[in-house]
Amino acid sequence: MNKISRLLFLSILLSAGIAAQALAQVSSRVARAWPDIDFSEALVDPGEIISGGVGRDGIPPVYDPAFEPQADITWLEGSEPVISVEVEGVARAYPLQILTLHEIVNDRIGGIPVAVTYCPLCNAAIVFDRRLEGQTLTLGVSGLLRNSDLIMWDHETESLWQQFEGLAIAGDQAGAELARLPSRLESYAEFQARHSDGEVLSRPRPNFPYGRNPYVGYDELWQQPFLYRGEMPEGIPPMLRVVVVDDQAWNLALVAEAGEIISGDIRLTRQADQNSALDTAAISGGRLVTGVQVEARDENGNWQLRPYDVTFAFVFHAFRPEGTIFME
Repeated sequence: MNKISRLLFLSILLSAGIAAQALAQVSSRVARAWPDIDFSEALVDPGEIISGGVGRDGIPPVYDPAFEPQADITWLEGSEPVISVEVEGVARAYPLQILTLHEIVNDRIGGIPVAVTYCPLCNAAIVFDRRLEGQTLTLGVSGLLRNSDLIMWDHETESLWQQFEGLAIAGDQAGAELARLPSRLESYAEFQARHSDGEVLSRPRPNFPYGRNPYVGYDELWQQPFLYRGEMPEGIPPMLRVVVVDDQAWNLALVAEAGEIISGDIRLTRQADQNSALDTAAISGGRLVTGVQVEARDENGNWQLRPYDVTFAFVFHAFRPEGTIFME
């Protein structure tokens, strides 16, 4: 074997060793569930991707949603939280009492394919455009978590997507990002006041415990996040609700006190209170938390709704470790 061949052979051995080391960091359960994914090529430490205790779509997403007019809704209280979306003049509300048990709704609003997502462990309510490079993705619940956050999967390539970031972290689509759409996490009553003709997501399954919270007491301020292995924000309760805009976050209590916060071209405005979906066994009985609307100033100086997230401080710290949480 000549010198060049020996160097090439050693390089191959070294590469194989690195790949094997990365694969060794993935639990056998995860590797068996996703045999077609090369976790050595993941964008994140594969050891951070863990099983949440259920398999692929073990938490059943909604693939064929149906909707009801508000006049037919008898099972939803005005103070209950919903994710509301308006696209091309069509407004819809997705109650958290449904999303807590399904986590993803694949829908099409005004001709635009969207995914309405909610991770109860992070209280992260995010809406994505499902279009990517000429194809429309169908998103499911992988049963995996990273930083306690939902990892989605797409049916087209079986890539894994981090919900909090909208980023494919493993699989053929690794590195691709889904565009976020503006939405609101608000009370049903507020949605009704804004959109009297808006539709409401129907309960997808008979005899499902809609309206019940399987995570009773989860959002107590000093609660230990479920299956979270990372660092906690220093001196800040891990379950403190914060309003996230890019790499900045504001203690939700600041919005409650001030009524309005303007920071550069971003405006946070207090809205009506809503029930916490993660407090009591009945979501409609959860303690009231402050609602918020986030807008950005456009090129004409007008305020326009923009994507934001109301999540927990530990989540923001996990995904934006260099970010700033404004506490006062």
